[in-house]
Amino acid sequence: MPTDDGVPPPHDRHRLYEDALAMLLGTLLVALGVTFYTKAMLLTGSTAGIALLVSYVSRFSFGAIFFVINLPFYILAFRRMGWRFTLKTFIAVALVSLFSRLTPGWVSFARLDDLYAAIIGGALSGIGLLMLFRHRAGLGGINILALYLQDHHGIRAGYFQLAVDGVILACALMVLPIDKVILSMIGAAVLNLILAMNHKPGRYMGIS
Repeated sequence: MPTDDGVPPPHDRHRLYEDALAMLLGTLLVALGVTFYTKAMLLTGSTAGIALLVSYVSRFSFGAIFFVINLPFYILAFRRMGWRFTLKTFIAVALVSLFSRLTPGWVSFARLDDLYAAIIGGALSGIGLLMLFRHRAGLGGINILALYLQDHHGIRAGYFQLAVDGVILACALMVLPIDKVILSMIGAAVLNLILAMNHKPGRYMGIS
């Protein structure tokens, strides 16, 4: 339990190697989820969704767009969440950007059902994000704002992101067929329900 001054005792803190392992595995899972989405031409939410949408209508890769879009949000992260969170989030974003470029060379799909891609892609991304959140890191953009609102105002990160994702998916109607948007909504629901059910204030005390 935290002490009276809000600082957790040493035994509640994550060790450096635990943070590093969680960030590595978490970003690998997110990148794999993005690979499912890219292969099926689906969309997710948050800044990753924006990056996917732009990559579908431009010649730029998801990884490059995702990295650039997140740059302005580090100011909020530093001011509101501290330099440790900001540094770990920057590293996590960089790893997802890198792994999203490498993963298609590591795996291939002879056949991929769109509904399966939506569900498993959302699940993989949700589990990866959950690992990052529990080690005081995020994936920039909306994740930073969602964590700030949860920590300081008690607003569930998953529910807030679900609302934002709805707006992003509505914009996708101008780019993707309606069936792809519906499947993307299913994937976004899976991702955010994982966060909403498993990342509640006060439930998980270990921090970095």
